[in-house]
Amino acid sequence: MAPHQPVLLEAALAFLAPRRGGRYVDGTVGGGGHAAALLAAVGGDAQLLAIDRDPQALAVARRRLAPFGDRVHLVHGDFRDLERHLASLGWDRVDGILLDLGVSSMQLDDPSRGFSYQEEGPLDMRMDPGQPLTAADLVNTASRDQLARWLAEYGEERWAGRIADFIVEARRRRPITTTTELVEIVKAAIPARARRRGGHPARRTFQALRIAVNDELRGLEGFLRAAAQRLRPGGRLVVIAFHSLEDRAVKRAFRDLAAGEGFRLLTRKPVTPGEEEVRRNPRSRSAKLRALQRLAAGPAPAGGEPRTGAGARASPCDATR
Repeated sequence: MAPHQPVLLEAALAFLAPRRGGRYVDGTVGGGGHAAALLAAVGGDAQLLAIDRDPQALAVARRRLAPFGDRVHLVHGDFRDLERHLASLGWDRVDGILLDLGVSSMQLDDPSRGFSYQEEGPLDMRMDPGQPLTAADLVNTASRDQLARWLAEYGEERWAGRIADFIVEARRRRPITTTTELVEIVKAAIPARARRRGGHPARRTFQALRIAVNDELRGLEGFLRAAAQRLRPGGRLVVIAFHSLEDRAVKRAFRDLAAGEGFRLLTRKPVTPGEEEVRRNPRSRSAKLRALQRLAAGPAPAGGEPRTGAGARASPCDATR
């Protein structure tokens, strides 16, 4: 399994601007790369609430963050339950919140989790293995029209209807239970000329099913608006998204917050990885970082975006962890 490589690490720290004694939330702690760097950078008695849906990821994070002792509060849960998680610690407001959305490299690199279209594995795709619904359940029980809607909406798949037809026909013969079975069905559904461009032909189908299984987009914009209210004056909300559906939700929420009083955008355009980071970690290629700050009383602070480290760049575009 490839070592965990936190995406846009320097930019994330620059926009969070952590300080001694602060309270921070990593809502998708994963392997703990961003979290460890944040705590190491700030030192002192800063505290971190680290949340993740995946107990396997939390086990990795627990080992990685062990040197920081009781400054770290690890929680198995969903970042969308932030209010409850903060209340359990007696925290009212925090100085920074980080979200690194989507699937992690650890999940992609473990064939038994069923996230990858490159490896043979069970058709699972659950971020929390304790939840009952798997991708196999959806593929084998959802109606043809529901499958087509998921593929079109969550995967932005041009051939959604045709793929749904092929899935329904295949499952009539026998249940679809593995990733490779699904990949072959998708390949058969997409015309040969279309398969030769646009990356792996199953990429969008797997993205769509993963989002549906884990309900990833539910309430994301509403959560971001509510989470921003939990920031102390001067606090920052930083989100890294990996596909256009996520990024559009983040953009809308931040735009609406900044249009009112009390918040300002720190990123007019998303920050994207530089060439060197993409070379080291090709999965970072589609990452887009946006940041928002809660203002203190009085006029908006002067100054532009913070420096984000060598290689990171702002992108005019609006388009996996």
